Amino acid sequence: MTKAYERLLKCYQCFKDKINFKPEVALVLGSGLGDYADTIRVEAVLDYHDIEGFPVSTVSGHKGRFVFGYVGDVPVVIMQGRVHYYEGYSMEDVVLPTRLMKMMGARALFLTNASGSVNYDYKAGDFMMITDQISNFVPSPLIGPNEEMLGERFSDMSEIYRKDLCGIIRGAAADLQIPLQEGTYIQLSGPNFETPHEVKMCRILGGDAVGMSTACEAIAANHMGMKIAGISCISNLAAGISPHPLTEEEVIEAGKMVERDFSTLVTCAIGHMHEAGK
Repeated sequence: MTKAYERLLKCYQCFKDKINFKPEVALVLGSGLGDYADTIRVEAVLDYHDIEGFPVSTVSGHKGRFVFGYVGDVPVVIMQGRVHYYEGYSMEDVVLPTRLMKMMGARALFLTNASGSVNYDYKAGDFMMITDQISNFVPSPLIGPNEEMLGERFSDMSEIYRKDLCGIIRGAAADLQIPLQEGTYIQLSGPNFETPHEVKMCRILGGDAVGMSTACEAIAANHMGMKIAGISCISNLAAGISPHPLTEEEVIEAGKMVERDFSTLVTCAIGHMHEAGK
């Protein structure tokens, strides 16, 4: 048994001692999108501080807690604040929450984030359904001894964002008449925003949006056999496209601007996933 797995088991036992709840879907809320957790039927809350050995978010606007409850009739666990590689945590720390939510019982992972547009056709406030990702600019969370209890040594990545879940999100957006972009997400390390030439590089590589999270979490979840979907809120035009300097305030403001549509789309998509048995 690896040390990482031993630590995961301790976190899981701490959860079991405090919370009696089995989620079906795990939802990670990105920057500016955290208020969604306050709109569901909440059954329990568990602060990260109350889990032994658990990493704690240091980013403003990230509350740092698990929220357990129901989106409609669907039992969910929501990460109201994630931890990032740029905060100084190891990649093992960054994906520990994802692995823990799988152990809680979640079969599907719904990732959300705020990102910068690399695609000239996108604008601030757009939603981009993530159909693929590029993660080579941060360490893989699978580096090191493999824990067979979590997954196999060499995990397939040919369909990390499940086509069936993408179809459900696409259908939900169409039903709600919410415009939806589709594209490839690139994770860079942060915390600095990208330079114009880094943005140009991302575009040449085939990226449509760039951010500082998500891809590593998807790798860990895929390794454990979770079904994964993702929506990126385009909070700004990336450097070299935007005519003005980038700020964190711009990211938060974009989240507030799309809050209503985000809540409606996520709620509808989760409901359809449940109905389809995904």
